[in-house]
Amino acid sequence: MAATPSQPAPADLPTRWSSTVATVRDMDRDMDRDMDGDAARDTAGDQPSPHPYADDLLARWSEPHRRYHTVDHLRAVLDRIDVLEQYADDPALVRLAAWFHDAVYLPDRSTNEERSARLAERALRELGIEESRTAEVARLVRLTVGHDPAAGDANGEVLCDADLAILASPPETYAAYAAAVREEYGFVPDDAFRQGRAAVLRHLLDLPTLFRTPYGREHWEDRARRNLATELELLTD
Repeated sequence: MAATPSQPAPADLPTRWSSTVATVRDMDRDMDRDMDGDAARDTAGDQPSPHPYADDLLARWSEPHRRYHTVDHLRAVLDRIDVLEQYADDPALVRLAAWFHDAVYLPDRSTNEERSARLAERALRELGIEESRTAEVARLVRLTVGHDPAAGDANGEVLCDADLAILASPPETYAAYAAAVREEYGFVPDDAFRQGRAAVLRHLLDLPTLFRTPYGREHWEDRARRNLATELELLTD
């Protein structure tokens, strides 16, 4: 059961969700017509409205225990996908994955991505989205566990770059992000948090590249590495 939103979501987000669902449904109908010709049935009138699903997702993203993984983060990821969409094979599926990628978020659990992926599978099937597209969205959600898409995984590269773009923020924005993450883990003692967070930062800095799209590498890589190195230095001082 989703929590009651702690604050109203931006008014444009339900429209963006409905538009994305409509795009994917159009893709499904085009595929059906290609396969069945004139015999294909237009099922648009039989499919449930996407609006209640937007309400449920936005309620999840607005849960009061969230500090960084909020509606603002969702909106930022969607905006970055808009910037990167030329690199994706299926931008609409990447956008659906963004909606679900932190829809289940409890900081003391390690199963958030898996539970979010299962939520995506259930919701998209109810919405009548074709099974292979539903599976792709769930795969992308699961990919955000490690943000390490395989070479040539265009959809995965766009989603992971969009999700990690916060790392390339101006220093003051990055500091606010780091503080929000600490708030989400407020139940963790300082020493344990510093140790765990430092391990995450070292893992990211050890990656050959943080960003996989040409845009991400050109515009975000250097600043992100500087921010990560600065935070790591502060944590280990």
